[in-house]
Order: sequence, then C-alpha cells, then structure tokens
Amino acid sequence: MKFSIVIPAKDEEQGLAATLPKLVSSYPDAEVIVVNDGSSDGTVAVCEANGVRVVSHPYSKGNGAAIKSGARAARGEYIVFMDGDGQHDPADIEKLLYKVEEGYDMVVGARGSRGDQASLARWSANSLYNWLAGWMVNRRIDDLTSGFRIVHREKFLGFLYLLPNGFSYPTTSTMAFFRAGYSVGFVPIKVTQRLGKSHINMVRDGVRFFLIIFKIGTLYSPLKVYFPASVAVAGFGVMNYLFANIGQGTWHFTNMSTLLLLSGMVIFLIGLLSEQLTNLQYRDTADDP
Repeated sequence: MKFSIVIPAKDEEQGLAATLPKLVSSYPDAEVIVVNDGSSDGTVAVCEANGVRVVSHPYSKGNGAAIKSGARAARGEYIVFMDGDGQHDPADIEKLLYKVEEGYDMVVGARGSRGDQASLARWSANSLYNWLAGWMVNRRIDDLTSGFRIVHREKFLGFLYLLPNGFSYPTTSTMAFFRAGYSVGFVPIKVTQRLGKSHINMVRDGVRFFLIIFKIGTLYSPLKVYFPASVAVAGFGVMNYLFANIGQGTWHFTNMSTLLLLSGMVIFLIGLLSEQLTNLQYRDTADDP
C-alpha cells in the first residue's frame, strides 16, 4: 500500500526531532510531509536534517489549514495524519494500516486517558463529543477528535471545502465520512506527554470546542437535533395553554402559548431546511461536471 504521512507543525522542533527519525527508519518507502505552519523555531532545520519533504506557510494559518495543504501535496493512495508534538508513536501506524486492509476508508487512533488534571478535563469533553456523535450516527465512536488517523486520499480531498482552518478538522472529517456513507473504524493507541509548549488555550479553545457540539449536529443530520428541540418548545406551549385555561371555563391561547407553539414550528422548519442543505453538501463530487 502506498501511503503518505502528513504532520502539521508549528514550532514543534522538539517533537519532530524525536518522531522523524523513527518514521524515516520504520517506513522508508512512505512519503513523509511536514507542513510548517509559520514556525519561528528550528522546525524546518529538523525536517531537512531528516530528509523529509517540507511544505511551508508564510504565516500561521491554523492546524486545519496545514492539514489541507498536506493533503493536497500528498501523492499516496492513503494519508496518515499525526501530530508533530511527539505524542503519537510511529509504531501505531501499523495498526491503522491493518485496519484499512479490512476495507475501511478512515481509521482513527482512539486515545485513552492519562489521568492528569488537564487530560481529565479534555477527556471529559471528548467523552461528551463521542457520545453525541455516536447518537447522531447510531454507531459507537471511540475518539471523535483524535488527530492520529489514516484516510483514503481521494475521498478526503472531496471534503476539504468543509474543513475549518482551526483545530476541529478531526471532528469535521469524521462526521463527513459517516454522512457520506464511507466506512470509519477505530483502533486503540497510547499517547505520551507532548514535547514543547501546547498551542491550545483552555478558555478560548474551550468555547470553540463547546461550539463543536452544535457543529456535529449540522454536519450529519440537522433535523435529528432540531426536531426534538421543536417538539420540546411546542410541548411547553401546549402545557402553558392547558395550565392557563384549566378551571377558567373558557379556552383561548395566551400570548406565551402562541409564541411557544410558533417558535416550535419555526425551529422545525429551520431544521428541515438545514437537512436539505446538508444533503446538497454531501453530493457525490465524482458526478460533478
């Protein structure tokens, strides 16, 4: 199997110095591409010393933008994405390759919990994402946000227009593959403490990850989110109507019950429209002129 290894990197000199020699020695026939996302340290020098291909951004565009640049530059039938901070073990690539040979279009390396405070908070958030995404697709999802994965290159390229330039590309790509009817699998991996300074801000990225919860629904089946919300709002309207009129002798709609019933109807119609727009997003690009 011909595959490429794409590593997005911004100031990841330490992690790449530990990872690249293992990759080059373990997979001499694989194409290794490091996307330098506006690094100011010795990232490029480490890549050159290990003889791997470098694609450089003139300034930092984001992790997702680096992933897209790497995918466009890759030549392999499959692409392995992994982080450049030293958390991922190159030996685990074998697990992804074995799973792909079973017929999967995307295989994600599912992480465990390391148990420290920062990891506990992140693990809790990831567990919520996994549960919500699993409910949306009616399948168990072990790790929605892992950056260690292998994808079929041509199929992945068909979704580049959906991917954000920030850190949520794993969520977007996973849900896109599920929505398109492609096969997605998971294999357990172990991660180690990252080398170098993390680029994630707990406050800023905490809000961003919270928004991912809503994005998950719109990526897969918006109506599955909007319909329960519309029923709940309209249900409050019915309850308000009943409580306001029981024992009064006359039955009439109050302003609040009318507002709630109309709001429920509007939410349902928005969900219905979003569902149709989502169907257009996932049209088969191979049929495009």
